[in-house]
Amino acid sequence: MRTKSLFLLLVVLSLSQCTTDSPQTNRLKFSISFTQELSDQAQDGRLLLMLSNNAKAEPRNQIVDGPSTQLVFGVDVAGMKPGDKIIVDGDAFGYPIQSLNDVPAGDYYVQALLNRYETFNLKTGHTVKLPPDQGEGQQWNSKPGNFYNAPVKISVDPTKSEIIDVVMDMKIPHVTEPKDTKYIRHIKIQSEKLTEFWGRPMYLGAHVLVPEGFDDHPEARYPLMIYHGHFPSDFGGFSETPPGPNMDTTDYIGRFNIYGYKKIQAQEAYNFYKQWTSKNFPRFLVIEIQHPTPYYDDSYAVNSASQGPYGDAIMYELLPEIEKQFRGIGQGWARFTYGGSTGGWEALAVQMFYPDEFNGCFAACPDPIDFRAYCLVDIYKDKNAYYYESDFKKTERPGYRNYLGQLTATLREMNHRELALGTKSRSGQQWDIWEAVYSPQDEDGYPKRLWDKVTGEIDHSVAEYWKENYDLRYILERDWDTLGPKLEGKIHIYCGDMDNYYLNNAVYLMEEFLKKTKNPFYGGEVDYGDRAEHCWNGDHNNPNYISRLRYNTMYLPRILKRIEKGAPKGADLKSWRY
Repeated sequence: MRTKSLFLLLVVLSLSQCTTDSPQTNRLKFSISFTQELSDQAQDGRLLLMLSNNAKAEPRNQIVDGPSTQLVFGVDVAGMKPGDKIIVDGDAFGYPIQSLNDVPAGDYYVQALLNRYETFNLKTGHTVKLPPDQGEGQQWNSKPGNFYNAPVKISVDPTKSEIIDVVMDMKIPHVTEPKDTKYIRHIKIQSEKLTEFWGRPMYLGAHVLVPEGFDDHPEARYPLMIYHGHFPSDFGGFSETPPGPNMDTTDYIGRFNIYGYKKIQAQEAYNFYKQWTSKNFPRFLVIEIQHPTPYYDDSYAVNSASQGPYGDAIMYELLPEIEKQFRGIGQGWARFTYGGSTGGWEALAVQMFYPDEFNGCFAACPDPIDFRAYCLVDIYKDKNAYYYESDFKKTERPGYRNYLGQLTATLREMNHRELALGTKSRSGQQWDIWEAVYSPQDEDGYPKRLWDKVTGEIDHSVAEYWKENYDLRYILERDWDTLGPKLEGKIHIYCGDMDNYYLNNAVYLMEEFLKKTKNPFYGGEVDYGDRAEHCWNGDHNNPNYISRLRYNTMYLPRILKRIEKGAPKGADLKSWRY
């Protein structure tokens, strides 16, 4: 009995000690509001609280996948009025620390930002709230109209019960649209197809690089090149002026381990101008499309359940208008497409989905083109995206590496950053846009999750939908009897074998299929860069930091040869060859 009593006493003392020493949950709280000067209207959106332990940049510009990231915590708000105080505490989902309760004590710069949502009444009958693009290319930290405050230095001690007030009193200004020049023109149209889907006016635009002599040769009709990629504020990599001799070269790019990359870029842009205007360079139209969506800076140029018919809108509304205004030939033999990363996937996808409308694609470092290698996840067989299957250990899947294989982010960390920035695929980041493009609509009108964003558990019913509609290798193999004859000689794919996002794994699987094709043989090219990272595009002679700036000068001469060799009888091969 005495032993039993002593045991009970020890248990009580132990529980008492745990109760006394355990910190209260949600001691540290932030009260966030915005002033009436910003708006007198109630706001919906994602409210972000950011903490940074340094003053290198504003906290909103330091939320990244790599080791240098600072802290962000997010909550959804609906009907937030000026003066309303929204509490952000330990229940808010955070990255890379999941809860405010676990933030180390110390001095921080604090900043809040409201990524403002608007209401869309979709053709599907759903109502969704999303952040429309405001001309900046769908970037939450620089979106015009978003509310924020200047960083304020504070001291944080999560063990103390306190509420820290943060007042958003600033608004990100509007962007200035680019102006036409001799060589770069701009076009913007309202899309009937997208307007019908989204229930409000929706627009598509493009920056058009016109050839030397365009205004002096009104009789000329030109082939059209579509350079796919992320949202361009203007036509990139082209400059009529060289970099100044005193241009600063102290900027450092860790990825390439070089100084002065801005000057290198400026010189390459001027070099392109000189080639573009030279006597023997191909006289083409080259366009970069602006097609941001409420989910991302780019639609992926295909039709999808949650984003609508962007593929058809670009193909049958925007391109015909461009060819009309800028004297394009307007036939499939005279259209080509190329790009890298997102643009690489798009180049291959539009060539496949509109096989008669293009005469070739050059897809560099494409986003996953075989979902058995969705980066390092086989979405059809794996049970969990974040962890390798094991009975006794929990090993995370890598998300980002350098050319030596050194890791700086895991797949779980990258997805948790997105979840802090936005729920329901609304972060505006990479993994969420893949869901917005590839997934069916869920019952609430938002994209159906491929996997649980917190745990990584995969929904294989969604994976099957992805397979049938957007797994490019699978679709090619499934439909080769009909697609093959239309794609012969048109597919060219390039990837570094140390791609930062492991995109080369899917290219290997695609190559395996293409090499086995018959009736016809695919007749294109798949090539790899030794130890080359992301953005490698087929250049074996220059370092990646140079070749990634030369997409146009690399592919356009090759395209000219294909036109000369295979243009149909009666094709216009003269008016643009002045």
